[in-house]
Amino acid sequence: WSGGNQMMGRNMVGFVGSGGIIGGYREQGVECGGKVRSRCGVRVMREVRMGEVLPRDKKAARREVMAGENFNRKGFAETKEDAQLMMNQEFTSGLIEELRNAAYTIEREGITVKLAKAYGFCWGVERAVSMAYETRKQFPTENIWITNEIIHNPSVNSRLSEMGVHFVPQDGMKKDLSGVREGDVVILPAFGATLEEMEFLSSKKAKIVDTTCPWVSKVWNTLDRHKKAKCTSVIHGKWKHEETIATASFAETYLVVLNMNEAEYVCNYILHGGDKEEFLSRFKNAMSEGFDPDRDLTAVGIANQTTMLKNETTAIGKKFEKAMMEKYGTQNLKHHFVAFDTICDATQERQDAMYELVKEDLDFMIVVGGFNSSNTSHLQEIAEHAGIQSYWVSQPDCVGPGNSIVYRKSDGTELLQEGFIKEGPLTIGITSGASTPDRVVEDVLERVFMIRKLSQPVAV
Repeated sequence: WSGGNQMMGRNMVGFVGSGGIIGGYREQGVECGGKVRSRCGVRVMREVRMGEVLPRDKKAARREVMAGENFNRKGFAETKEDAQLMMNQEFTSGLIEELRNAAYTIEREGITVKLAKAYGFCWGVERAVSMAYETRKQFPTENIWITNEIIHNPSVNSRLSEMGVHFVPQDGMKKDLSGVREGDVVILPAFGATLEEMEFLSSKKAKIVDTTCPWVSKVWNTLDRHKKAKCTSVIHGKWKHEETIATASFAETYLVVLNMNEAEYVCNYILHGGDKEEFLSRFKNAMSEGFDPDRDLTAVGIANQTTMLKNETTAIGKKFEKAMMEKYGTQNLKHHFVAFDTICDATQERQDAMYELVKEDLDFMIVVGGFNSSNTSHLQEIAEHAGIQSYWVSQPDCVGPGNSIVYRKSDGTELLQEGFIKEGPLTIGITSGASTPDRVVEDVLERVFMIRKLSQPVAV
């Protein structure tokens, strides 16, 4: 794909060289010889007409790729049954089934376990993993790649590696797709892929299997509506997260805010102005190319990374709405602010269930999920804010050896706790992130039960 400026029938900025993709975008050159760099994994592609540089229609570009004969986003009916059988064998749990059937509470070895009423694999994750398994069955001998972890769970990704699925090499924010050849099969993960990655793979005539969660696609459609309303997309998310990188690639003009503190900073700039250079420095990795806060914050639309805290996304939206009303007047709000519901149902349900669980009288919580899982980190955050001792573990090996547990806090701090299973009756809560199979939760609990069992005095 390097060297050609004719793409999809338009005169476009072309790639130069064959280097790796950096955070979802390549370093690129324009015909005049200059270089364009983009942030948050988004490259700048512009159409040139009669000497005028116009923003490209990213929605049309996305649809063109998805309409290609090598693009599949439905899976494979021929291998679906086999894939489901494999997943049932590998991921389901008799213990978790027992918990559900016992009103989410069981007692074993003097430990009462309370399971959150919404937890674990969500529909979008299950769909993505199923499609990946179907793909391996459908193409038993072909070279299969995946552009990122299929989901944020180490056991699931390890299983795909065992099945011969190759993960695209990545060094930090730098991704190398140079190994993909014509005819190879490439899986796009549940988080989605950038527009650039999709176009590159399409140009290589790779067979693309798109497992992007429909809730993520819904956010992309919302960005299209922002563009139509001539609004900058304010994305509540983590600019380094794969989903946000993909989402930002479909926005015309965007700004990523991590939390309420950053939202308040931006709203204060909207209302009172400020140090422009400080603003640009603070958000240097989290905004679209050429972003100008004085120009691009006169009208905003709210979107979010689907795994963020629901309450925080809602509060951030209201913060921007209030700022726009204060600056432009209630009567003019519709010209300066738009908001559509992009909060994932599964994320919301798991967070709501966690809020209910932390009201129980618990000795401690265990949260199970990948350490790079955003939705799991927020479940841990809910427990911490409730003042409950909570252990976030990524896999069963975090529990033991002996009466110890290696865990993380929501801010990523890793800790070791010795003697975490105390003597006497205990009541613990447990939940798992949307990318965590039930079998992993079972294995964690079985280790907890074994620690308690081994601590009991041996009858003589």
